[in-house]
Amino acid sequence: MQRRQFTPALATLFLARSACLALLGEAANAFALGETEAASGVRAALVRGADSAVSLLGKPGGFLDNPQVRIPLPGALKSAESMLKMLGQQQKVDDLVNSMNRAAESAVPEAKPLLLNAVHSMSVEDAVKIVRGSDTSVTDFFATKTRAPLGEKFLPIVTAQTEKVSLAAKYNAVASKGSSLGLVKPEDANVEQYVTRKALDGLFFMIGQEEKKIRADPVGTGSAILKAVFGGH
Repeated sequence: MQRRQFTPALATLFLARSACLALLGEAANAFALGETEAASGVRAALVRGADSAVSLLGKPGGFLDNPQVRIPLPGALKSAESMLKMLGQQQKVDDLVNSMNRAAESAVPEAKPLLLNAVHSMSVEDAVKIVRGSDTSVTDFFATKTRAPLGEKFLPIVTAQTEKVSLAAKYNAVASKGSSLGLVKPEDANVEQYVTRKALDGLFFMIGQEEKKIRADPVGTGSAILKAVFGGH
């Protein structure tokens, strides 16, 4: 009698355990699907941000006509700008400003392959961190992964543009001495390096602007995956 009463109890326990395992399995699969969806959404956001930033900046006027990213004269030269104008050097100052911004515009299209490569190599873990991160986590990801190699690509393009302007070479010679005396900031002592840094700043700034749009209105992007991932963020 005891055996007959115990067997149904065991059967019930076994069925309950099986049901629990099945539910846990479904939950695990759902979580995995959520992570995969998150990764797809983040990749879509990254690609969208990269495409938008490059297309906006990598064209004539992309930097020069945009006050948010327009590259001004380096600090030391900016301070001397009014004096140079008084000395009849207005055209040279304008030529240098134009050259610096044109150099940045010429360099930016080179960024797209590296940016997209960073997207394709992104892990699911990276994607989850981005979704759970701050409002600039997409931009921060790009900056961490691509800023150094982009700087190497940008510098020779910037140099080719700015070396056409005599004032750039003259500035570099004077600023180099000024830097050694502590009169010029090291990051402003070379026009080419200064413009490269500012071009990268502008690029990541524009990616950040696109990221803000996506997070603020994922529905407006027209992308179902972006809505799914960022809609409740």
